Amino acid sequence: MTGHARFDRSPWRLDPEVSFLNHGSFGACPEPVLEAQRAWRDRLESEPVRFLDRELEGHLDAVRKEVGEFLHCDPEGIAFVPNATTGVSTVLASVQFQPGDELLAGDHEYNATINALRAAAARDGASVVIARIPFPITDPARVVEAYLASVTTRTRFALVSQITSPTALVLPVEALVKELNKRGIDTLVDGAHAPGMVPVDLGALGAAWWTGNAHKWLCAPKGAAILHVRADVRAEAKPLVVSHGANAVRRDRSRFRLAFDWTGTADPTPFLALSAAIRFVGGLHPGGWPALMAANTAMAREARQRICETLEIELPSPSGMLGAMASIPLPGVAATPDATRALAAALFAEERIEVPVFPFPVPAALAVGAAPSAAIVRISAQRYNQPDEYTALAEALRSRLRAPAKPRSLIGRIRGR
Repeated sequence: MTGHARFDRSPWRLDPEVSFLNHGSFGACPEPVLEAQRAWRDRLESEPVRFLDRELEGHLDAVRKEVGEFLHCDPEGIAFVPNATTGVSTVLASVQFQPGDELLAGDHEYNATINALRAAAARDGASVVIARIPFPITDPARVVEAYLASVTTRTRFALVSQITSPTALVLPVEALVKELNKRGIDTLVDGAHAPGMVPVDLGALGAAWWTGNAHKWLCAPKGAAILHVRADVRAEAKPLVVSHGANAVRRDRSRFRLAFDWTGTADPTPFLALSAAIRFVGGLHPGGWPALMAANTAMAREARQRICETLEIELPSPSGMLGAMASIPLPGVAATPDATRALAAALFAEERIEVPVFPFPVPAALAVGAAPSAAIVRISAQRYNQPDEYTALAEALRSRLRAPAKPRSLIGRIRGR
């Protein structure tokens, strides 16, 4: 980017001299939401005993009601956790498997969650089966086919991302959960990127377990995430920390509420600021959250189109499988940690572009002795981004790729792809 352009990111506090195309990793919290969190923290610190002992439960209930409306689910099934990785580990610690059970996941999953799945399997003498999903991919039906082809009579549990972290694909989780439910297999949906990126209807989804981050596309403070547990498996759910709720004699709240709402002294303000995030960020677009999510998705699709055209490569997935992120396999870049880290570092140091570049699949998804098959760049699109940022990234990538791009097919050129 010539002269390193400056960007007006308000009301976000992002560095105006950085082209920030990586909202997907850790999100970014706008100033009004941070102000709401500070106000909650001031109330807490003005009288900690009153706030934590006598007021906190009511405040959490109020926030839970708003979150339930946003996610279209029963608020009684909502527990607040610090991040989706904790949500996944909470579920896996709550479910006991038997020797010989198989736990199913796809190779587009997040490295940390596959690690957690492998740890749970090792704990109970079970095994992990990895379904191989193509990337590039031409049809979302291939995802369902890949998972179901890996199901056996020993499959007990499935982990499925609603939106994959490495490949940024919106998976057909509704169809997949339905098919797995028919086979008596409980599904944990990792919705880390879902809230605020795509519409979420947990009632219609019907998964036994679902967890999602609020600090990403909802733009809540760091440390705010949601775990939703279906009513019929709620008795199994236990927080990672055992506290007073384990033997509480109260009858005015469910055991689930008592166990999850208090696991020791902690800062609850990220959860309490969720209401501000839902209202403020959704209010940034005249059409509210549906229009904001649609606008971000449209920007990501157009950005991917620009980059692929500049690099003269095919689109790696149908546009309908994208939300506000897109991943693109890079020709001429070695699929190694060193090569991808070097490219990401060069883009930041020389162009002031913050964008992740990494090998795919992630280490935990690789078969023994296998190597990653692609180097991937993943872009994000949030309201503070501008179309020209992706043009600059496309040009920066083209100037750095060491091997010539594969020409597009005649059909691809005719279709304008």
